[in-house]
Amino acid sequence: QVQLVESGGGLVQAGGSLRLSCAASGRTFSRYAMGWFRQAPGKEREFVAAINWSGTNTWYSDSVKGRFTISRDNAKNTVYLQMISLKPEDTAVYYCNAVIGTHANLDFGSWGQGTQVTVSS
Repeated sequence: QVQLVESGGGLVQAGGSLRLSCAASGRTFSRYAMGWFRQAPGKEREFVAAINWSGTNTWYSDSVKGRFTISRDNAKNTVYLQMISLKPEDTAVYYCNAVIGTHANLDFGSWGQGTQVTVSS
């Protein structure tokens, strides 16, 4: 099964930016729509953003629209999440996976370890 490795998280002040990366191995990455999810303490994991297999179509949750940008490099089996104008409510562990709509496609791979994003006010 595919292995997903997220990276790029950290501690940033409100208004700052971060770029997350997710590297996938072990499967035909380019055939799948990919997405980002996040889970804040005490909350369920939620959809953040997704991109189709070719990178020509993207969709976002309302809470991040206009601030986050998802992209992918199929040659590197990697999907990215550029985050700007970060808010304290963006604090969460961020995960990537294949998606169907706004839901994770767990047939693609299990969840990775995620990457922690902490936004201070």
